[in-house]
Amino acid sequence: MPAEPSSPPPARPRLRSLARFRGPWALALLAVPILLVVLTDARIRGDRLASLPLRYLGSYSASIAESAVLWALLLYAASARRGVFRWIAAAFFCLSATLAIGVQIYFHRQYSTYLNLDATLFGTSFSSSLFGQLKADGRNFLVSVIPPLMLAVGLVWLGRTLMPSGRSRASKAARILTPFAVLAAFLIPCSYRTVQASTPDVIYFHAIGGLMKVLTGVRTSSQVRPGLRSPPHLDAIARAPTPKRNVLFILTESVRSDASCSDHRETCLNAPAINAAVPDRAPLMQMRSNASTTAIELAVLWSGLQPVASREALHSAPLLFDYAHAAGVDDAYWTSHHMLFANSRLFVQDLPTSKQCGATDLDPLADIDLGARDDLLSKRVQEEIGTLKEPFFGVAHFGNTHVPYLVDPEDAPFQPALESKGPDDNEAYHNYYRNAVHRQDKIIAELIRFVRQSPVGDHTVLVFTSDHGEAFREHNQLGHTGSILDEEIHVPFWIDAPKGTLTDEEARQLAASRDAPAFHTDVTPTILDLLGVLDSPAIAPYRKTMIGSSLLRPRPAPPVLALSNCSGIWGCAFRNWGMMQGSLKLEGREWDNQWHCYDVLSDPEEKHDLGLAACGELPLLAEKQYGGLPSVIR
Repeated sequence: MPAEPSSPPPARPRLRSLARFRGPWALALLAVPILLVVLTDARIRGDRLASLPLRYLGSYSASIAESAVLWALLLYAASARRGVFRWIAAAFFCLSATLAIGVQIYFHRQYSTYLNLDATLFGTSFSSSLFGQLKADGRNFLVSVIPPLMLAVGLVWLGRTLMPSGRSRASKAARILTPFAVLAAFLIPCSYRTVQASTPDVIYFHAIGGLMKVLTGVRTSSQVRPGLRSPPHLDAIARAPTPKRNVLFILTESVRSDASCSDHRETCLNAPAINAAVPDRAPLMQMRSNASTTAIELAVLWSGLQPVASREALHSAPLLFDYAHAAGVDDAYWTSHHMLFANSRLFVQDLPTSKQCGATDLDPLADIDLGARDDLLSKRVQEEIGTLKEPFFGVAHFGNTHVPYLVDPEDAPFQPALESKGPDDNEAYHNYYRNAVHRQDKIIAELIRFVRQSPVGDHTVLVFTSDHGEAFREHNQLGHTGSILDEEIHVPFWIDAPKGTLTDEEARQLAASRDAPAFHTDVTPTILDLLGVLDSPAIAPYRKTMIGSSLLRPRPAPPVLALSNCSGIWGCAFRNWGMMQGSLKLEGREWDNQWHCYDVLSDPEEKHDLGLAACGELPLLAEKQYGGLPSVIR
């Protein structure tokens, strides 16, 4: 008889073997997400984690535990073999990993800190700016988020391969506990603002949770923006006798000191046109803004107040336009900035100007970040300046050097130039910015030449500065508002006064200030002096609130000045502030655990911290003004 075919070996032993193999590896797989989170965090900011004070180790450990539970539950639920919930869990796992890790990687590359609640609330108030940022830097954003997405998808695939099948009690428990874990991640408080003693994903979930509270009305956003001004009525101001002169204040955006030339030079690479247009200008080489935020600096430049003045004071103080109007001086405010940006229109809508325009007056489709094209603004000023009654005071406020920067591709001498904000492309991105400054330089120079050739040209004083500077990772930060370090506050400044528009003494004093420390708080007194109203008894009460002094007069001893991007007129995304007297600067940022002291004359790049003792009484005065370092939770 033929032999019977052998029967296949029983399947049960093989299944048991596979189950024994799956068990340990499945449990190990659940620990992979938190391991990747901690390793990513260590790679990004290992030096900061290693220096965490002992009191913060508990906070960081708690965030690790929170993160481990959340990701393990999500991955376990996503690894189920059947049921609709596994797809919901898988989608949320992959999306959350992509955003909570990828966004934090991207954000830290830009700002040297993680996206937190403050920055989230700040950014959502500029939603169009946010989308503009992603459009301009989409490649680097994708480079940051795609790896976490791919890892998350891979983990779900491995989970469905290794996890035991069946409807176990553990599976049922995961379906119940996972929603609670997700909700808890949004609600549990964490260390997010100063030393950020939490894992990046926990900080991200806390930020989104806080945002949802604001959107649903559970809590109120602490973000501060300019509001409607309520200045006092000024009686008529008698002007002192002065030489015949008008004042045109040319203000630009985000132009740092080394991106322009305050003094006339044989070669000025970034701004050759302005350099040639005003060869006899009087420069101030050590001019600094009191903040690196436009809204704050406009209030400082026009009121003479410090950025730490109260919100009430900043909204009720007379501005240069108010003083000019009360003195019978015709005034105008032309700007290419978009009035929807940060409530700008509220602050300037009631200026007593005879001529005024914003971005949408020049171009109804103007971009909210760039505003209208600066050449359109120059054209409007040229059309209207001749219609002003003399004497006049006008402000021409240019904006195309604000991120994302407007360049002329046909005239972009600084190469290679890229819009990419990636750390490896920093120099090319800096060149892109320099090309924007180069484009604007030609436009402003054209306006200057027009004014000088016009009937008012020989008796119109030009004042030029930028609201603040721009950082390109000199201290691991990009852009502005993030610090009061010199790349963000050292700005160009010059005055071009035709012969006969200044007295001999005024000209001597202005020349004597060439290399002396000066600040934007000096601009209001200087322009009031040019207008002939600085000594008027009618403005004496308001003059007392101004810490600055006229650049046309002998300079007093250097005052102690507050520098801050956190103001009653503007809520900062990251707290940063300090004090300055002469060339000594005390500064701190939200993640610093001590003050830094620099002498900006001997150390213009601020690389050598001199220690607190070198800054004299500034630490004590900063403690009195601010209550301590920005990292102090109040």
